[in-house]
Formats: sequence, C-alpha cells, structure tokens
Amino acid sequence: MQVMKWSVIALAVAAGSTQMAFASSQSESKGFLEDSTFNIFNRILYQNRDFRNGAANTAGTGDKGYREETGLGIRLLGESGFTQGTVGVGFDAHSLSSIKLDSGRGRFGTGQFDQTDSGRGDDTQTEVGGAIKFRISDTVLKYGNQMTGSPVFSTDDSRILPEVATGTLLTSNEIEGLELTAGRFTAISSQTSTDRDTFGLDEINIVGASYSFTDNFSGALHYSDADDNFTKTYANLNLNLPLADDQALNFDLNGYRTRGQGKELLGEMDNNIWSLAAAYSLGAHTFTVAHQRSSGDTGYRYGDIDGGGTIWLSNSVQYSDFNAKDETSWQARYDINMATYGIPGLSFMTRYITGDNIDVGAGSDAKEHELDMEAKYVLQEGAAKDLSFRVRNAIYRTNSSNGPDVNDFRLIVEYPLSVL
Repeated sequence: MQVMKWSVIALAVAAGSTQMAFASSQSESKGFLEDSTFNIFNRILYQNRDFRNGAANTAGTGDKGYREETGLGIRLLGESGFTQGTVGVGFDAHSLSSIKLDSGRGRFGTGQFDQTDSGRGDDTQTEVGGAIKFRISDTVLKYGNQMTGSPVFSTDDSRILPEVATGTLLTSNEIEGLELTAGRFTAISSQTSTDRDTFGLDEINIVGASYSFTDNFSGALHYSDADDNFTKTYANLNLNLPLADDQALNFDLNGYRTRGQGKELLGEMDNNIWSLAAAYSLGAHTFTVAHQRSSGDTGYRYGDIDGGGTIWLSNSVQYSDFNAKDETSWQARYDINMATYGIPGLSFMTRYITGDNIDVGAGSDAKEHELDMEAKYVLQEGAAKDLSFRVRNAIYRTNSSNGPDVNDFRLIVEYPLSVL
C-alpha cells in the first residue's frame, strides 16, 4: 500500500508541440559545480495499527493485535550539474539513515525498521549510494543507485525511507511533449533494509513513453519484462476539461495487463486491472468518484521485485489496494483547500472505498471497505517554511482472507532543507 501516488502528468512535459526544442538542456549547462544541489529531507513517522477481533500482530514476537512505532528518516541528497560540452558528465549521491525513536518487541512491524534477532527494530541504519550520469542534448543516461517513478517499476516511499533500485535508466525529452524511457535494473532494496538487493531481483527491463497531446490531454504506455517471472503492460489517458475560471472536470484512466512467463518464480500471474476516476473541481472543493475492476486467474501483484510503488491505480489507497482476484470496487472522495478561506497550506481529504466479488475460492465471494480521513498543514513562510504536518487515519473492514480488520493511524512530519 502506497502513500505517495505518482501522476502520469508529471512524466510528460507540459507542451504539446512535436517541434524540436530550440535550446537543449546540455547546451545551457553551467557546469559540474555551478548547477549542483544539496538537499536534506527529514521525515518523522508515528504509526499504529490496531488489529480488531482478536487478530494477532504476526510481524512481532508477541500475540497482541497491535503495532506502534515512531521513526526518523534523514536523507542527504546531492546532485551535481553536468560538465559543459557535447557530452555532459555528472554524479548523484545519497545517504539514507533511519533512527528508531519508539518501538518494542511486541509492537514491531509498521515497516519502518529492519528486525533484529531478538525481534526488535534496529536502532539505527544507514545506506549510501550513488549514480553516474551522462547527458547529450535533452537525453540523460544514469547508472547506479536511484529512486524510480515508472508505472511498471516504481520505488516505494510510504515509510521513513524509500526503496532504492540499482541499474541503468535512459530518459529522453528531445521532442517537446514526449518523454521516452528505457531501463534495466538488477537490484532493489526494501524500505527497511540496507541490503542492495532485498528481494533477489535478477533482471527487469522497462520501456515507456508519455506524451502530452495538448495542454489538457496526455497519455502513456509502459512495459516491463522480468525474466522468468512476468511481463507487465501499463496504459494511461488523462483528460482535463476547464469549465470556468474556478471549475474543471478531470478524467483519469489507468490499466495493467500482467502475464507470467518463463519459470514463473514468483508464482502464477494472470491479471487485468483498470481504474477510471472522474474529478470535478469547484473553487476550493474537489469531488471524485472512481471505479476499479480486476479480472483474470489471479489478483494484481507488485512489490516483490518491481517496487512497492508499482500500482498506479485510483483505488490504491492508505491500507488496501482493492486489487484482489475478480474484485470490483468504487470510491467516493472529497478534498478541500483552505487557502480559499484564508488559511493557505491547510487541506483536508476524506474518501470511502468499497469492494466486492473477491474470489477467495470454495465458491464464495468476499467484501472489503475502507474509510480514510486526512488533514495536512504546510508552513508558508518564516524560518520553518515548508515544514509540514500530516495526519492520516484509515478504518478497514473485510470478511475475506486478505487480512484482519484494522485501524491504521499515521502522523507524518516532513521538513525539506535546501542547502545548495
């Protein structure tokens, strides 16, 4: 389950023209040091999960149905510029550190820390990594350790530290409105482990294209091939219809087709899943309805080797992803931005998702539903500008074998610092 949802719009540049750009990014390079940046990103996460109806905390060593932990994640992110000339060369580096602020053997298991032999969370962990990069015109080749945001290979960032992938990624923006990507990755670490390859990834190859047909209409098509495991195809269409100065309609269609291949080392995979969301914005208010449908011999599967963020679907929410075998789900959502009412930086969201027709075998179907509520405030000025506070609460109930009923609460404090 993922906190940060990636938007396909962010993958495509805003302009819809197919003409070549007059000036390339490389021709405007100021130099390796001159274009360098150094940022520190801090995140504190308090999370508890209260399992209902006598369910046990199977992640910990106790039998209490409760998990509660607090952690601090510190990210040092340095990105150089590119050397000048036809071929620019640069280097990116990161250090990711986690500090356990509160946990316990009976309360372990929120996904923030690695587990010690005694069943407790690690007090501190640190991993470092880097990647070399080359740029010609508006095309960048990057090799090494990196965070990725492809719909078919996306590193998860839903706890205090992100997953990190190791491999090669080529990104080209030579034609305005069109972004082409291709990559090969051979390792991915979890959010709790300093191992370079937590999941035993052998090889996954990805290709993709995102295109802005107009300022208000974009599309994307991406494909991955994980040798001896599966192939996965993703498609997206996003349409925005301005109605007035403060009104608009948005339609977002997402879909995956996953098929097992080779030895199917992760097990059988045969799934089609799609979602369609329609959002109406009126000033400070946004009203959204979404429908999602899964079909095939299995449910939609992700995260083992292609990243825990690889589920770009409307009904992938705080706790559940509503992606079980044959599941059909609906969502109703409401957002409000309080800047319109004189409180910039404050926003609220609530949504309700219900899913049914889940195939759990034995000729029976199951249901699940989730109610989410969220509030966020971002400081707009002063010494602590951009410091944010976010409260998220999910109430999840099911009669299926997907898992027990649970209440999931999170308090997230984030503070980005730009040093260079």
